[in-house]
Amino acid sequence: MNTRHRFALAGSFVVLSAIVSVVAAPELPDPVVSNWNAAGEPSGTLSKTLALGLVPVLTAALLAVFAAIPRVDPLRENIGEFRPYYDWFVVVFAAYLFVVHTGIIAFNLGYEFDFVALILLAVAGLLYYCGVVLTHAKRNWFVGIRTPWTLSNDEVWDRTHALGGKLFKLTAILAVVGLLFGEYALYFLLVPVAVTAVGTVVYSYYLYERIEQDGPAPSGLDR
Repeated sequence: MNTRHRFALAGSFVVLSAIVSVVAAPELPDPVVSNWNAAGEPSGTLSKTLALGLVPVLTAALLAVFAAIPRVDPLRENIGEFRPYYDWFVVVFAAYLFVVHTGIIAFNLGYEFDFVALILLAVAGLLYYCGVVLTHAKRNWFVGIRTPWTLSNDEVWDRTHALGGKLFKLTAILAVVGLLFGEYALYFLLVPVAVTAVGTVVYSYYLYERIEQDGPAPSGLDR
């Protein structure tokens, strides 16, 4: 399967989202419940027209952006080194939006399920694959943990992304474990995400400063 096939697969989720919207439109209420609080209680609405069209249009627009990134990045040859992982991220992301869209419509059609649990599972899957991509990503301007220090040094980039990949996977696992804790489940996602974001930035700065002062560590050390 090449890039064209993978993007076609991602595009199929746009088509499926549109089909779901068309089929469900006659039965949906107006407005449509579109937001839930941490306890799983509805907390916001959208007009039916916006709710039906938002995800299909947004997904199509994002696929166009994702397709353009490897062409416009000044370091496009580096993206080429992990292109299959990048392409599969696009597929996973499109699938995630499809799950969100289908879940919202199903809930508004009267199906009873824990919407927050569904979204947390979907987010966990997305975050886990983000961890996979990070462990393979090479330095570029659009994909990965982009700090002044990772973008300035290949060793800092590689080691920060090795750590970031593990933390994203761990965050995904904790998000799933959080489902056992009811209304507190959301915190099992938000807290690890915040720790991961801050930790990788601080780690990239620390590595850069140490390398600048001491030079690169011998191969195989401090990994």
